[in-house]
Amino acid sequence: MAYQAHSTAIVDEGAQVGEGTRIWHWVHVCAGAHIGERCSFGQNVYIGNDVVIGDNVKVQNNVSIYDAVTLEDDVFCGPSMVFTNVNNPRSHVSRKNEYRRTVVRRGASIGANATIVCGHEVGEYAFVGAGAVVTRDVPAYALVVGTPARRIAWMCQCGERLASSSGRQTCVHCGTEYEADDQHCRRLAGSS
Repeated sequence: MAYQAHSTAIVDEGAQVGEGTRIWHWVHVCAGAHIGERCSFGQNVYIGNDVVIGDNVKVQNNVSIYDAVTLEDDVFCGPSMVFTNVNNPRSHVSRKNEYRRTVVRRGASIGANATIVCGHEVGEYAFVGAGAVVTRDVPAYALVVGTPARRIAWMCQCGERLASSSGRQTCVHCGTEYEADDQHCRRLAGSS
């Protein structure tokens, strides 16, 4: 096999799982899931049918990735974080045709026990703090915390907090240069 799955894991026939991916105890991967290479899924993870996961994604224990969620390459999902796919669920009302897409862009990290409310995008290399509740789009490189989540700083691609929230700056840890204002942060071309 191109991937490794623990004997307690269930990988439904039809699921596409990339080479070098590791699937641990009590994981369920549904038939329609598309999973890239070199991913890792911790204990008790659920991956729905309409889910696309890129390469080198790390999903910690007790995470359910429901239909209509896309995780791009290098995404990190902390323990027990939550994705939703319906804004107004009711047990007695079927809303499967109302699923709202959620996209987590390349390199983003989502902390333990955070909740990503459906229909939003988490920008590339953004960092969602532990326990945060995301109720709107998160810009690239943003550090968001709280309920509802709000931006408190910008983060470097290497995962370290940038010193300032505006202007041109260089990450003291890796030397990458950025230009930021109140709404956006972008990596400058040609920097580390």
